[in-house]
Amino acid sequence: MSFFEKMKVARENRDHIAFGDLLSENYTFVRHQTGTTMNKEETLAVIEGFFNSDAFNVESHRCVYENDDILVEHMVIAFPDNTKEAVLAAYTKKDGKFIQCETGATKIG
Repeated sequence: MSFFEKMKVARENRDHIAFGDLLSENYTFVRHQTGTTMNKEETLAVIEGFFNSDAFNVESHRCVYENDDILVEHMVIAFPDNTKEAVLAAYTKKDGKFIQCETGATKIG
């Protein structure tokens, strides 16, 4: 199963533990809003909050490109604060895990 498929299943099942299993211990997430970074623990706390919210919804999700080094995905996400964004995410892979994610987003709707 590809990383994209594993991630998609974790999102569909709202399983932050399965999502976390894809992340390296040295994982960093670069926030598109501020350019600041979050580590694995901080990222998973945000993901868990999203997954536990009925107001968080991934409306479309597709793999743009994936190989052994990178995964690029596109999503339309409805957030709990009633905003919606088109998100492009680039995940860098190292040693069989995601080591970093950087996103770009455009508010829509």
